[in-house]
Amino acid sequence: MNPTRILPDLQCSLLCEEVRQEVTGSFFLIGVFNFLRLPQLPVVFGRLCIFNRWTAGIGKFHETVRLIAPDQTTVLRKAEMKFELQEASATSTNAMFFGNVEFKVAGMYFIEVLVDDVMKLRYPVPVVLVPPPNQNPQNPQNPQQPPPEKKD
Repeated sequence: MNPTRILPDLQCSLLCEEVRQEVTGSFFLIGVFNFLRLPQLPVVFGRLCIFNRWTAGIGKFHETVRLIAPDQTTVLRKAEMKFELQEASATSTNAMFFGNVEFKVAGMYFIEVLVDDVMKLRYPVPVVLVPPPNQNPQNPQNPQQPPPEKKD
């Protein structure tokens, strides 16, 4: 008996700046994020990509990817797509894009990946506020000018 439907496994999910496909069919990812280090908040990312690869399934499926805010309930972005695996050894490589994502506060955001409303993966995306290293907090009015010398 041949199965007509097997829920697929999520082989990988990566958050990155860009996904491109070469003429040969190979994908390359640009700027894979471990976390988002930002010099100021709020900030708007023009584009974030989620690269997912599915395998070991049979059938037609509905994939959902969500970006969740630090309150763990607010869905900041959601993308959906359909894909099909005709045999268990087949793969489906899907890239989803979130445009103009605003990060208002630092904290732990999450990416959730679902197939047919079944959560397959939820992973953290820390957003960290780190001021640029060349800022001089003692003399914020004119960063070009050195601070005045102390007189004894």
